[in-house]
Amino acid sequence: MKPPRVRPFFALLPLVAALAAVPCAASPPARLDWARGATFYEIFVRSFADSDSDGVGDLRGLTARLDYLNDGDPKTPSDLGIDAIWLMPVFASPSYHGYDTTDYFTINPQYGTDADLKALITAAHARGIRVILDLVINHTSSRHPWFVESATSPRAPKHDWYLWRTDDPGWRQPWGGGATWHELNGAYYYGVFGGGMPDLNFENPSVRAQVKQIASYWLERGVDGFRLDAARHIIEDGPGDLQTNTPETHAFWKEFAAYVRTVAPEALLVGENWTSTDQIAHYFGSTDSLATGDELPMSFDFPLAGAIVRAVRSGDASPLAATLADIARLYPAGVLDGTFLTNHDMPRVATELGGDSVRLRSAAAVLLTLPGSPFLYYGEEVGLAGAKPDPNIRTPMPWNDREAGGGFTSGSPWRAFAPGRAQANVATQRDDPASLLSHYRRLIHLRASSPALRLGTLSVLDAGAANKQVLAFMRESGGERMLVVHNLGATEASAGPWDLHAKAATLVLATIDGAKSRVADGIRVTLPAGGSAIWRLR
Repeated sequence: MKPPRVRPFFALLPLVAALAAVPCAASPPARLDWARGATFYEIFVRSFADSDSDGVGDLRGLTARLDYLNDGDPKTPSDLGIDAIWLMPVFASPSYHGYDTTDYFTINPQYGTDADLKALITAAHARGIRVILDLVINHTSSRHPWFVESATSPRAPKHDWYLWRTDDPGWRQPWGGGATWHELNGAYYYGVFGGGMPDLNFENPSVRAQVKQIASYWLERGVDGFRLDAARHIIEDGPGDLQTNTPETHAFWKEFAAYVRTVAPEALLVGENWTSTDQIAHYFGSTDSLATGDELPMSFDFPLAGAIVRAVRSGDASPLAATLADIARLYPAGVLDGTFLTNHDMPRVATELGGDSVRLRSAAAVLLTLPGSPFLYYGEEVGLAGAKPDPNIRTPMPWNDREAGGGFTSGSPWRAFAPGRAQANVATQRDDPASLLSHYRRLIHLRASSPALRLGTLSVLDAGAANKQVLAFMRESGGERMLVVHNLGATEASAGPWDLHAKAATLVLATIDGAKSRVADGIRVTLPAGGSAIWRLR
């Protein structure tokens, strides 16, 4: 471990005077066209579908449920319309969650085999669904053979595959948690996420070569990319914030991304960079030679996720508009934004919004009409609830409420279903046009069919100081112009006029009856409380 040193200060880009359009690249590289604007679905395999009645979800169970996500026929509205799936860790691991890997080349036997994963990828691709895997390389399990060997002696061949020292320097987790150096056999090893997850030493060329081999192995088996866990923690420079976002971490990801492009030019890399908008912006790298950046082409947008949920919960859209302005100001043009509401590390959105059906529809409508590539967390579309601790936000998928196993398993589920399964299940909502599931399906299918909603620029409109509950914006692409207005408040709201050079406005979708527009001396709209509406302008 090098002595601590100060990281360079990255100056913020100049502040724009008004909310600006978010431009897309003039000609994005073809290799990642599939991911731009695509709708992703995050799946905890253990909790999605069980094929062998042992109460644990598996790859065969997931494969049997693919038609629910996308049946391969764009003309059928009964599927969810998903473009890609992200599988939470599927490699061998001693834990229920899998974020402590013991073998990167072996599928967790509770989930199946390498052949089962291959069959899933083949079946997904036949339906037009891409598959990305969770790649957890910042750290391994303390039971990984590499670490077991590393701990035997300072002279062990793999000793310097991990970070060791003779004393405890007293570093704490950078988010204000516990210790990061852990004692074993009279020495101390570094593990930012705890003693059971020792960090690999990425300043060791052998480690870098090994993780490239891991990536290559799965890409050659048809995987379409990776979600990169703990991406900002790869190489540390010292205590505190020097454990995150270091120049060496950025340099590694540029090296890794360049390698992946040589193996699979269409492979997507999505960084889990749980930090501020200005720091996330640096993870794209340079866009001088690659429109999506020469580092990580996509990162999850944690600030936007929080802003959407807070805005919907409070009924005040102004902080959300400010976050969109930050993105426009700081993100390079043409990069891919991984948008979402909540994920496997956060209380579920249904819990965050108190199970309020109007607010849940508003959150979905905002997410699925903004730019970026939206990620849904499994069960979100039926209002699955869950709060910390983590196992309670990773409970089995409720396919129905008739059977004891809920359609998830014919055995005993590995964990109890979340409360509210009588309504929050697929079977109850599937054929109900007023259900949350139907709401998600309509929005996703509309997004997929609309160049403006999937790929278009964003121009946020001024709804007026008295209309903090209103978020209004234009999406434009390929000659299509969509006006999108969300009323996040508890009362009816009117906004405008906006001079949008339109002769007519055709209502394409309204989440609640009562949306109105008038095109005369500028466009004016009226929306009921909690309503969202989309108009096509001409």
